[in-house]
Amino acid sequence: MRPSAHAARRVSAAAALLCTGALAAACGSTSSSNNSAAGSQPSSPVSSATPAGPASPVPRSTPVVTTPATPPSTPSQPACATADLSGTVNTSQGGAAAGSTYYPLNLTNTSKTSCYLFGYPGVSFVTGPSGSQIGEPASRNPAVAPRTVILAPGGTAHVTVQVVDALNYSKSDCKPVTAHWLKVFPPGQFTALYLKFTATTCSVKLPAKLGVPLTVDAVKGGAGQPGQGL
Repeated sequence: MRPSAHAARRVSAAAALLCTGALAAACGSTSSSNNSAAGSQPSSPVSSATPAGPASPVPRSTPVVTTPATPPSTPSQPACATADLSGTVNTSQGGAAAGSTYYPLNLTNTSKTSCYLFGYPGVSFVTGPSGSQIGEPASRNPAVAPRTVILAPGGTAHVTVQVVDALNYSKSDCKPVTAHWLKVFPPGQFTALYLKFTATTCSVKLPAKLGVPLTVDAVKGGAGQPGQGL
C-alpha cells in the first residue's frame, strides 16, 4: 500500500472516532439537560415556617398618664367627663404603712345626670395648674381589679394614691422636692383636674430597681376611708 493511501485511511479513522465522541457528548449533554429540567419541576410545597415565639419582655417605661375607659359591657350612662367631676385628696384620712402614705382621692359627679367611671386615672405631681410634671407619673397597682362604678348626680368614687416617703431613697437618686399640686386625668379623659396636695417626692426618674414613688389603683365606689390602703 502506498504511504499516501495509508495516511488517508488513518485520518478517516480518526475523524470517525472524533465524530462518535462528539455524538456521545451531545447525547450526554442532552440527557443531562433533560434530567436537570425534569428535576427543576416544582414539587408539592412543604411548610417549614416556625411559629413565632413569645414577644421579648418590654423594658420599664414611663407609666401611661391616660387610659381608655372601656368596661366589659358599656353602661347606658355616658362616661364621666372631666367637666362633670370635682376632685379632692383627703389628707386628713391618710394612712401610713411600710414607708408609704396612702391617701383617698375622691371624684364627685357634679353634673345633673348619671355617668360611669372605669379603670385607672392618670396621676402625677406638677409644679402648678398647667405647670410642668415633677418626677414620674403614678404607676398602676393591679391589687384592685377595674370595675364599672356608676355615679348618680352628687355621687362619689375614689382611688387610693400611694406616696412613698422620699427619704427612703438616697438624695442623689431621688433629688427630693416639695410638690403642691396633683394633675389628675379621670379614666378615659384627656383633660385634667388640678388638685392641691403637698408632699415631698422625687424630682427625677429613679433607677428601675427602686420602682416608682407614686402609685394609684383602679376606681372604687364611694368616698375613700382613712387608712384603707391598696
